[in-house]
Amino acid sequence: MTLTLQEKIKNFYDASSGLWEQVWGEHMHHGYYGADGQQRKERKQAQIDLIEECLSWAKVESASQILDVGCGIGGSSLYLAEKYGASVAGITLSPVQANRAAQRAEAAGLSSRVSFQVADALAMPFADASFDLVWSMESGEHMPDKQQFLRECHRVLKPGGKFLMITWCHRPTPPALTLDEQQHLEKIYRVYCLPYVISLPEYAQIAQNIGFEAIQTADWSEAVAPFWNLVIDSAFTPAALIGLLQSGWTTIQAALSLSLMSRGYERGLVKFGLLCGQKP
Repeated sequence: MTLTLQEKIKNFYDASSGLWEQVWGEHMHHGYYGADGQQRKERKQAQIDLIEECLSWAKVESASQILDVGCGIGGSSLYLAEKYGASVAGITLSPVQANRAAQRAEAAGLSSRVSFQVADALAMPFADASFDLVWSMESGEHMPDKQQFLRECHRVLKPGGKFLMITWCHRPTPPALTLDEQQHLEKIYRVYCLPYVISLPEYAQIAQNIGFEAIQTADWSEAVAPFWNLVIDSAFTPAALIGLLQSGWTTIQAALSLSLMSRGYERGLVKFGLLCGQKP
């Protein structure tokens, strides 16, 4: 039986999230190593710094109702809830992630304000105009319909609310992607259960067409590029190797393919894009 993309994503994160938390902690995303990528810092601090730098860049000064799209095990959700004193809803395709995120919210004493559920970001179970901040940290790359994803994020935003997306992209075109570049991306897609990625200018055009205003974008590839080499170093410690064997083939395959991302950054093919827009 051929698995759907949703099933592949679910299975991937069901299998790998426990190992990621064991080795890297609750934040399942890149770290920030200074604008030029030269700052050396503890890896969890780099991940927290990325959250803070993104919020500062987007000028998010307050929020009361937040949606975390692709919430993982709740790293960003709990951080944002505490930072802003906000209520946060997190969605993921992985029941394992949703359950673990709920456990972490309870342990942090935030269960009354933070909730998690399994839901499709292309058909979100929320009413129109429900949130004043929609946060998407490295989940857009998993979306098989980028337009529908941004349309849903726009729909659930309150007027005046902000959408902040941080996502994997490929380099701007033209020139068109070469065959070698396309093959490199296809390998990344297979390993990390991605349908495809697009360029940051393409995301900006989609956001404009949907009706977002005050759109701004930034390429932070240089700032986060050291991340993958650090992941590679940590993936082959004794504890991580035992965890890899227990997590199954998809997680092992992802670990063996980590260099695809580091080489993608090195050759300027993979880009780390930020987009912020406001709902009028």
